[in-house]
Amino acid sequence: MKKKWFIMFLVLAMATMLGACGGKSSGNAGGETSVMEGGAGENATELSLWTFVELHGQHFESMLKKWNEANPDRQIKLNVTVMPYDDMHNKLSIAVQTGVGAPDIADIELGKYPDFMKGTPQLESLDDVIEPYKGTVVQSQLDLYSKDGTVYGLSTHVGASVAFYNTEILEAAGVDYKNIVTWDDFKTAGMQVYEKTGKYMGTADTSATWQESMLLAQQGADFTDDAGNPVVNSEAMVKGLTMMKDLQDNNVIATIAGGQPDTEEAYGEFNAGNYATAFMPLWQMSRYTNYMSDLAGKIAIAPLPVMEKGMPRSFGGGGTATVVTKTAKDVQLAKEFIAYAKLSLDANIDIWDTLGFDPINMDVWDMKDVTHNPENQFVKYFVNNPFDVLNEIKDEIQLIKSTPASPTINNILCTVTLNEIFEDGKDIKQALDDAQAQIEQELK
Repeated sequence: MKKKWFIMFLVLAMATMLGACGGKSSGNAGGETSVMEGGAGENATELSLWTFVELHGQHFESMLKKWNEANPDRQIKLNVTVMPYDDMHNKLSIAVQTGVGAPDIADIELGKYPDFMKGTPQLESLDDVIEPYKGTVVQSQLDLYSKDGTVYGLSTHVGASVAFYNTEILEAAGVDYKNIVTWDDFKTAGMQVYEKTGKYMGTADTSATWQESMLLAQQGADFTDDAGNPVVNSEAMVKGLTMMKDLQDNNVIATIAGGQPDTEEAYGEFNAGNYATAFMPLWQMSRYTNYMSDLAGKIAIAPLPVMEKGMPRSFGGGGTATVVTKTAKDVQLAKEFIAYAKLSLDANIDIWDTLGFDPINMDVWDMKDVTHNPENQFVKYFVNNPFDVLNEIKDEIQLIKSTPASPTINNILCTVTLNEIFEDGKDIKQALDDAQAQIEQELK
């Protein structure tokens, strides 16, 4: 299999508040805590895990049972605490800096990861435990959470971004999603959809940078230059947003409740059939199955539209690393467990089956009995098979860097600039120049 991959370091933080993954009890870290035993005996080592995604806890629970069965002399119990996104990252940052109160294992979302790499990382090197998986795991996903050649975190998925099309709306308007290759095709289809159905083809996002990342990546551009300095008023950014504003002006896209497709408010809008398209990473599949049940059997997955034929049709969106802290109770045990839970073939099959993520262990991509299992909930839900699309675009998944400037860039664009452009009608170049100036000032 070809291994030339370019995976995006997306700056967007997925600020989703999720509940507990088991029986609730009060934990020192706050949030909701449960102890997962996974069939462990009395002599098991109890390790603590902090996460901000309930489904991640469910994955670790599944892998814990398998680990304990395979390692009767090294069994583990997991004390899992699920906290809101910002709370967890803020508390984790303080804990690792002070060396007091940190969990043994933690999830760190990509947008926050640069903060934990400043100076000397207070996280354990994972180089030794990833060695058995070299050659089967996408290398750039290991590079994603590295510093100076040392890997400190293990990724959960590739996050290849795709288009999710509501075929019911498109068919009512006489549109075939398979014919949409370029943004001009998307505009033509969207104008037809609005004329025939009164529905919008897609969204003009104001609270997330998925669309800007998509448009930059296909132009070979980025939010920052090679040195990590912000360049949000670049020619590529102006070109991309000018195109999106033209789509809005022609009733092809419109702003949406919640500001982007991955919010509770937006789930309701999509479920009601008010928008025909979402451009999101593949993990959005779980949002469809969990929150948009009325759309089952109606959503098709396809490559992203491009400005010109031949441009790359995907980028890697979002990401979460699992790390081991310096103060872990049993560092080596924690390291070996997370390597098993994130990199092994069993783990990646489970990540697909349970979470609906595109696994970083590439061996899974060619296992049709797994990827095309008719009983899989995601195979059942979507019109076409996600891995048929993934294997089509696998050499086109592009890179957007995550740098220390990324959180500031994301904050300004998502709270000010995109609203100015899509809600207030401010001149695009002026809005981006103002954003550039504000970002530079805050970074000082």
